[in-house]
Amino acid sequence: MKRILFLLIALLLLGPSARAQDAEALVALVGVLKESDDPSFQVDILKGIAAALKGQRNIRMPKGWNEISPRLAKSPNAEVRQLAQSLSLTFGSRAALDALRKVLVNRKANLPERQKALAALVDARDTKLPEVLQELLKGEALQREALRALGAFEDAKTPKAVLEIYNHLDTAGQRDALTTLASRVSYAETLMMAIDKGEVKANELPADIVRQLRAHGKKDINAKLDKVWGVSRSTPEAKLKEIAKYKKLLQAKPNKPVNLSRGRALYQRTCAQCHKLYGEGGEIGPDITGSNRNNLDYLLTNMLDPNAEIPNDYRTTILRTKDNRILVGVVRHSEGQSVTMSTPAEVVTVAKSDVASIEQQNFSMMPEGLVLAFKQDELRDLIDYLRGTSQVPLPKQ
Repeated sequence: MKRILFLLIALLLLGPSARAQDAEALVALVGVLKESDDPSFQVDILKGIAAALKGQRNIRMPKGWNEISPRLAKSPNAEVRQLAQSLSLTFGSRAALDALRKVLVNRKANLPERQKALAALVDARDTKLPEVLQELLKGEALQREALRALGAFEDAKTPKAVLEIYNHLDTAGQRDALTTLASRVSYAETLMMAIDKGEVKANELPADIVRQLRAHGKKDINAKLDKVWGVSRSTPEAKLKEIAKYKKLLQAKPNKPVNLSRGRALYQRTCAQCHKLYGEGGEIGPDITGSNRNNLDYLLTNMLDPNAEIPNDYRTTILRTKDNRILVGVVRHSEGQSVTMSTPAEVVTVAKSDVASIEQQNFSMMPEGLVLAFKQDELRDLIDYLRGTSQVPLPKQ
């Protein structure tokens, strides 16, 4: 019954109805909330409304919400309190903004509550949030969440704040940092300057980050990428010669023993955000655990010519927002008033009213030229790791 109720509410608000009808539905649901003191029932109603309005903000506050929200805010059920506060944000409540900001910066508060507060403030595009996020970068509790959230805002202080901690981050944290730095032109330009200075190593840029940087279409950025990361624009015939060259190289006797642990570390840095292997990794690209990985031709063909065959579910989409943010990934849902996109870093929901354009591309998320970022022994370690049949430990720190 509860599941059915949740679906009915979501369908009611996400269907092809006019704004006026949506407003009427919201008022009706607020009326239902007024009549119930059952926390579990309230959670179902609030979840349905939240799911329907996900990604939207500044929705006109429905009649009766001001009356019911104080009671919901005092509910014995923590989920009711959190959902009610988040919806108050969606309805433009300044008091809710201030309250959630206090929760976010309170180091004594429950961590999951702080995480939910941060997510709600990002969804609401709280203009005071960037300064708070930059401060959160200095601690570990919410550091990765703060790194990802900063991409949602254009703020001149963000690139410097991110780069100041970059070399102190682990591999996952550095990926979050790079994703944010690649999301906006001004941030990307600062990142490229950091690469010029050696503050960020060019060969550590993952393939998807390079794709995101190129999506800005800036000649100076692309020229630097061609220089430090590599570029491949060869014909199909040249691809076959390239595959044969690398196959010969990899079949030759190595000068030193293969390091499978380093191969795994290289995989995590380059591939794991998009591909799942041994149950770990992202879902932007296919799960490669059961693929024909032991076949060297198969591996090299997919790495050197990733655009040869692209399943529709894995075609790259570039989403540009009206405030000049770029998201590169795969669109998972585009219903109602919002678009949900899976990127290598996170799942992002954007209100359609904030979208400038959505462009489906005829290329894979994995750019050509991937192997150009590796030294010969690194490529051998990566390939041998991929051809393995079981997981190996990461290198010792």
